[in-house]
Amino acid sequence: MKKISIIVPFFNAENYIENCVEKLLRQTYKNIEIVLVNDNSSDNSEKLVRKYLQNEKVKYYKIQENTIGNSRARNLGIEKSTGDYFIFVDVDDYIDENLLCNLSEYTNEEYDLVKYKMTFVSENNEIIKKIKGPIFDGFTGEEAFNRLCFEDVLLDSPCVYLIKKEIFVEGNFKFKENTYHEDFGLIPLVILKAKKVASCDIYGYFYIQSQNSIMRHEKRNLKKAYDKLTHYDNIVNCLEKMNISERTKDNVKIYYTNSIIMSLKDLNSNDSKNFIKEIKKRKMQKNIKVRNFKQLIKRIIFSVDIQMYTRIK
Repeated sequence: MKKISIIVPFFNAENYIENCVEKLLRQTYKNIEIVLVNDNSSDNSEKLVRKYLQNEKVKYYKIQENTIGNSRARNLGIEKSTGDYFIFVDVDDYIDENLLCNLSEYTNEEYDLVKYKMTFVSENNEIIKKIKGPIFDGFTGEEAFNRLCFEDVLLDSPCVYLIKKEIFVEGNFKFKENTYHEDFGLIPLVILKAKKVASCDIYGYFYIQSQNSIMRHEKRNLKKAYDKLTHYDNIVNCLEKMNISERTKDNVKIYYTNSIIMSLKDLNSNDSKNFIKEIKKRKMQKNIKVRNFKQLIKRIIFSVDIQMYTRIK
């Protein structure tokens, strides 16, 4: 039985941490460890966690400085984890108590990466929406990315992947620290590194959509948009060194380009103008490949009016 680490980064989570740990301890799969990473909380989270440390399945680590995003906490959690595989759980969400048991057929077969499904629920645990996606088995990383990038809206969410730690270590992967959208910058690379990938029909992750989760902050949105450009620049450099097909490289660039352009919807008029200059500086319109008539039209619109392009489905 493979050991699975459940990594939970958290910050000021006194209202959630007990419920989170209690639910994780009810996992029917027994060979687990729960890796709690305190991202320099200033509330009573640490005090609440202490009572669980007598349980040998619970590990606790604390970061002593302020950071942006979850990157440092995630990186530390992976570094300290001792499982053959790991998953991430946000402290205010939860997973099905049978999730890891249901995924054990893949760990037994030494899969590198397994994608499962997410359900959006209300704070009263009422189902809002089940997020659908493709189902496949035994794909290479390239095959998986080329399918997911066009059919799965949660391609870069780390919370819906069971990841073999070995491929993370071998790839020397780390979430880029002090940036937003760190998952956007890394998960596609992890997929491409994997040799054996499945995307299954197991709805095991429950994302609680609260009022806080849908609040928008203009200044933060601006940094998030520019951080996406940073991740794009990094992925372009990485692609030059990767032994993958040109079509896959094109698909990666298309995926990043579309996501970056959608960031314009969250920016004010002045910020949008400056952001569009950065897009044009990188000549990202070349990433819109003309493989059919619809893509030809999209590329023409992109070249003429990027704002209009954001409204195309």
